[in-house]
Amino acid sequence: MLAAPLPTLLVIAKAPVPGRVKTRLTPPCTPEQAAALAEAALSDTLHTLATVPAGRRLLVLDGEPGGWLPAGWEVVPQSGGGLDERLAAAFAHAARLAPDAPALLVGMDTPQLSAAALAEPLSAAERSGVDAWYGPAADGGFWALGLARPTPQLAAQLLHGVPMSTPHTGTRLLERLTSMNLTIHQLPLLTDVDTIEDARRVAAEAPRSRFAEHLRSAVLAPEVAG
Repeated sequence: MLAAPLPTLLVIAKAPVPGRVKTRLTPPCTPEQAAALAEAALSDTLHTLATVPAGRRLLVLDGEPGGWLPAGWEVVPQSGGGLDERLAAAFAHAARLAPDAPALLVGMDTPQLSAAALAEPLSAAERSGVDAWYGPAADGGFWALGLARPTPQLAAQLLHGVPMSTPHTGTRLLERLTSMNLTIHQLPLLTDVDTIEDARRVAAEAPRSRFAEHLRSAVLAPEVAG
């Protein structure tokens, strides 16, 4: 019997350039401080996912990679269009590279994510009968989406036209998944880092993370971290 293929893991991200990332953190952060936090969050995410069993690891990047990129990640430039189209294109790319493997995509805004939260549900034993994985975010969005049998057509049907970055984004995506009669494994609810309040909450949940260290460090003024 052939072994079940290992999943393709994708992270969609912006390069942590001041003024282009985490703009809702400014103020109280400066653009440079916000970019440092974004870099720490992205680094935490990439290092965590590096410990989850996978056949391929793809960073779908808007911008250029830097010294924060760990070994073992393939960099894929983001496509054009809105976020819904870029997410669908990422799944389409994964399907072309590994057509028989599940694909799971996460963002760069949940540095508190643990490897166990993904490794177990993506394991061959646990994913039997599962068509999709859905990770809800506390702000009404979603932090993860996975497809057991990704195709460009399925990704487009699920994602094209879903309004992004609204309090109802996650609900709309879940409605699409449900309407297609997909068996869904729901992942834990996580907080995306958008505001300084989010940042403090996430740092408290993962106090040993790079993200928490950056928030506490002298890079940020004490009143920002406090």
